[in-house]
Amino acid sequence: MEDAGVGWIAAIIIGGIAGWLAEKFMKSSMGLLMNIILGIVGAIVANALLSVFGIALGGTWIGYLIAGFIGACILIAIARMFRR
Repeated sequence: MEDAGVGWIAAIIIGGIAGWLAEKFMKSSMGLLMNIILGIVGAIVANALLSVFGIALGGTWIGYLIAGFIGACILIAIARMFRR
């Protein structure tokens, strides 16, 4: 996230918001730290997956928020598959 002009503090804030939104959307129960981790890692995962299909969300805050939300939802779904 540093390359696109989004610093570490902004990455933590955006990741926390994206993780929280994904938590509410997926009806999951996680803490603040897990929301931040899910949002940041989710943004990395979603950007990698979307780049395979030639889709770029851009290096803006909104782009990272959308990517973080999508990626966090994917990670929550994968975690649910392994828990069952």
